Amino acid sequence: MGGEDAQHVQALARLDTPLPPIVVHRASMRVVDGMHRLRAARLRGDERIAARFFDGSDEDAFVYAVRVNILHGLPLTQAERAAAAERIIRTHPQWSDRLIASAAGLAASTVASLRKKVSDRAAQLNARTGRDGRVRPLNAAEGRRRACALIAAKPQASLREIADAAGIALGTARDVRLRIRQGQDPVPKKLRDAENRDVNRPVGRTTTTPAAAPPAAPPPPVTDAGPALPRLRKDPSLRLTEGGRALLHLLSSHPGGERTRRLLESVPAHRRTAVAQAARACAESWLRFASELERRAV
Repeated sequence: MGGEDAQHVQALARLDTPLPPIVVHRASMRVVDGMHRLRAARLRGDERIAARFFDGSDEDAFVYAVRVNILHGLPLTQAERAAAAERIIRTHPQWSDRLIASAAGLAASTVASLRKKVSDRAAQLNARTGRDGRVRPLNAAEGRRRACALIAAKPQASLREIADAAGIALGTARDVRLRIRQGQDPVPKKLRDAENRDVNRPVGRTTTTPAAAPPAAPPPPVTDAGPALPRLRKDPSLRLTEGGRALLHLLSSHPGGERTRRLLESVPAHRRTAVAQAARACAESWLRFASELERRAV
């Protein structure tokens, strides 16, 4: 928020070793991570600096920038992390408080307070995506009622079939069936109370159905894991170790081009949301893996 730190730039410029790669948003050619390194390279007269590209929307590029700055480099202040969280709440309102907190380096309770602060400007959703990529309703009452109707219509259906069709967790489906057998309301009192509070909310705050992912322009096509993969395959330190071979195999399985089209077409309609959530969870795991590697490289 205060711009570049001159002392930090000077400290980086005095290093004798090559600076870690900066990250550039491919669509806009804007530096996402590494402005201090770029300024230091210019200060010491370097004509080139190593760089990696980030493919995605402007909103996702900002989230990436916040994540990596939490892990390394000049520490973000509390005010900067709070401002970042507010921006993420606006651009990714469907993300849970814990998911935003993990990106901004804050407590989930702090994010919850910030969400109330910007609630008049951010969409009020019925569900949110968690750190594991799963979409969970803020009030599961409707999902429980759907499960109740499905159990009445198909009493022989398995719990997993009920859970998938109603869009609820397997444990929730089990609890609904147990409540029905005991003659209880399938919706617990605390959920009914929460539902009543939502109904009595002040006018002007609307609810919308959440998207599975933040709105973003389609990313450019990718092939494998980028231009670095062929060089990695030739590196004996990776090829000749069990862990290295496993890593190369995982990187090589990255979808791209025609393979992406075939994979998309192979997913049945009733499983698209679930597969999207699983893919997002894998992407989050790879992002954490990449961030840890970058932290160790500094």
